Amino acid sequence: MLSDLISSVAQAFLFSLIPFLVWLITARRKQSFPAWLGLKKPQCTKPGRMVVITLSVAAVYILSMMFCVRMLPAGVTTAGAQYAGQGISALLPVLLYAFVRTALSEEILFRGFLLKLMQDRFGFRIANAIQAILFGLMHGLPFGLAAMSASAFLLLTALPGLVGAYQGLLNEKHCGGSILPSWLLHGCMNLLTAVLSL
Repeated sequence: MLSDLISSVAQAFLFSLIPFLVWLITARRKQSFPAWLGLKKPQCTKPGRMVVITLSVAAVYILSMMFCVRMLPAGVTTAGAQYAGQGISALLPVLLYAFVRTALSEEILFRGFLLKLMQDRFGFRIANAIQAILFGLMHGLPFGLAAMSASAFLLLTALPGLVGAYQGLLNEKHCGGSILPSWLLHGCMNLLTAVLSL
């Protein structure tokens, strides 16, 4: 448990380091670091509609990923598979994994830093596409290499990439630039997929 806590906090810290240095150089006089990243209260437009769409996106993603992961060759596992078979005793480590080590770290880097940094220069659409592609590649490339499969690479890049694009849209266009909605969505999807393997 302690090692899970330490590794989760360490990863969130490491994923925040470059954004912090960029903020220190470029924006520290304009706004606080958390606000600059989007760690602020969301101001969502049409919250009921966004909840329905977000739940639909999450359901389609989880079902699709469950199907894709079952197609992987033996020996190729997901990060959440480390908790498989541990039952309820793994719930707290799974929560740390789902919400801090992966969701918070990745939301800080992709939607809090890269998207916000690039959209000032390239506009929202291009910046959102770039961060979504990078997010997808971060997930798909290891699976493609481990499975030595082009189809695993393509599917496991496209699915997270599409969700990453939706998360960018959700945050920037519907929730006032806050990354909290995508953090919650990301954490819940990670939690559910990990819990299904317990």
